[in-house]
Amino acid sequence: MKVIIAGGSGTLGRALSEALTAAGHEVVVLTRSPRPERERGMVRDVRWDARTAGGWTAELAGGEVAIVNLAGRLVDARPTPATIADLTRSRVEATRALVTASRDLDRPLRRWVQASTTAIWSDAGEERLDESSPIPIGLPQMTGVAEQWERALDGAHSDHTAILRTGVVLEANTPALDRLLLLAELGLGGPVGTGRQWVSWIHVRDWVRIVLTALGLEGPELPAGVVVASAPHPVRNAELMRILRRAVGQRIGLPTPAPVLRLGALLLRTDPALGLTGRHATSSVLDRTGFRFEHPHLEGAVRDLLPPRPSR
Repeated sequence: MKVIIAGGSGTLGRALSEALTAAGHEVVVLTRSPRPERERGMVRDVRWDARTAGGWTAELAGGEVAIVNLAGRLVDARPTPATIADLTRSRVEATRALVTASRDLDRPLRRWVQASTTAIWSDAGEERLDESSPIPIGLPQMTGVAEQWERALDGAHSDHTAILRTGVVLEANTPALDRLLLLAELGLGGPVGTGRQWVSWIHVRDWVRIVLTALGLEGPELPAGVVVASAPHPVRNAELMRILRRAVGQRIGLPTPAPVLRLGALLLRTDPALGLTGRHATSSVLDRTGFRFEHPHLEGAVRDLLPPRPSR
């Protein structure tokens, strides 16, 4: 199969590209900044502006062609009106460009996997969420952005479309995890805020396997529609930080009260809601279809990514 990954030059795109090429599939990455040929391996980079039609649309033509749409600005930014508008625009415009191009095809795309986020449910407290849970009126940088992102997919010319609402993806040597590990190493890896907020997470290899399953390339057949791409055992923030402290061999973990986090977020130009809010989201769809996670529990996932160090 030929798989086109829009916005595929980031961490998730690279992990998915490696799995696809290893299985013998053709991979084309749509990107604003194509890499030098020596850095691409078996992947072809094709330039696009993530807004308008261009030469890249020719890549969609053919028989066994699928799209994985990961395009969009990173959410790690201050939640100003301008930032929220840009977060929305970067996702909606890219998705609409792909949808428009698909409508001109003589035959539908074989598969379409659309990225989304469990943050569409905003701060859900103790509610247990799955694919059937309604979308609330929530925080603009969470629900507002994600809802428009998903709606932009309407009209896509594809035989099978899946929307993956993904939790926090854990992978070694990524900014999000490195930041948490640094806090743990410095003895600041205690609970954030109350520490009771739920964290829905997933090991990067399980995320890749869900995408491959949604593409029909392995595992059980997934139905079209929304799929929650998160491990079956979310944890509270306090438990997440405890496990990370253990991974770096740090026994001390001073808590981070909400006011301190808000001040730090202001200095780092990020959104304090990323640390203070949470949701317990798991997949009924994956459970019904018989999908089995390699890393269903957080401690095992962290151990796989970060071998424990001696305690200090």
